[in-house]
Amino acid sequence: MTLKIGVQMDPIEKINISGDSTFALLLEAQNRGHEIYYYTPDQLSLHGTKVMAKVAQIKVQDVVGDHVSKSSPQIMDLSQLDVILLRQDPPFDLGYITTTHILERLPSHTLVVNDPASVRNAPEKMLVMQFPHLMPATLISRDREMIEAFRAEHGDVVMKPLYGNGGAAVFKVARVDPNFGSLYDLFAATFKEPWVNQRFLPKVSQGDKRIILVDGIAMGAVNRVPAENDIRSNMVRGGAAVATDLSTREKEICDTIGPELKRLGLLFTGIDVIDGHLTEINVTSPTGIRAIKKLGGPDLAVAIWDAIEAKHKRLR
Repeated sequence: MTLKIGVQMDPIEKINISGDSTFALLLEAQNRGHEIYYYTPDQLSLHGTKVMAKVAQIKVQDVVGDHVSKSSPQIMDLSQLDVILLRQDPPFDLGYITTTHILERLPSHTLVVNDPASVRNAPEKMLVMQFPHLMPATLISRDREMIEAFRAEHGDVVMKPLYGNGGAAVFKVARVDPNFGSLYDLFAATFKEPWVNQRFLPKVSQGDKRIILVDGIAMGAVNRVPAENDIRSNMVRGGAAVATDLSTREKEICDTIGPELKRLGLLFTGIDVIDGHLTEINVTSPTGIRAIKKLGGPDLAVAIWDAIEAKHKRLR
């Protein structure tokens, strides 16, 4: 069955294909004979009731510096597509939210992965708060008195933006820290929304495990070990990818949250677990599938496309 696939993503010419999960998905879609149409979020429009975009049909190959070829762009009614991959990276701002409102207008026969309404209503650092019993102590607030009380109770904490990504602006603050006042002022001036204050987990030095769930089922994982003198394990921040298996606790976490992810139409998610504590549920543009395969794990692009094709078939 040949499908017409749309991918909404950041400029494809600029991606690092060696670690890009969207690129892995495109390679697998092409291997299956699907047609692929590419556009960036700024090329998405709502014309009356029609969801439109300026798209280019693309071919991809796993060759650094020559990984994509594109046709001349054309305006397309996206209801002509069978599947759309919602894959632009955060920040999760009003621009991102607007694309979810537009994509939600598509008829039901066009499957959007992940479901745009659920992406909008379940940003990663908020969705995870549905499962406080799986998490380290966490406070989402910009109120200084509440944050200082939280620090007094829990000691060292991590402060990070509520809608950030890639480890940007993540800080460890000690129980007694002369930098806290200045850091609080910086966050208060920079962010209009509250931010995340979370009990620091010292075993982050042993790794922050990214676990990929496909339609609510754990399928593979990679352990990301922070660089020396850094608490951030994100690979874009110098974290090292290490092969890993799931512990009993991590399996329990996945079994607990998986049914809710499936119910919400969040078909491809990546959760972060440190020392048996769930810290984030990534739904906007999860990564990790190329690293898992390179370390000898399964090719999760195959599992994801199996799930997409099965779900699309049920829609028909």
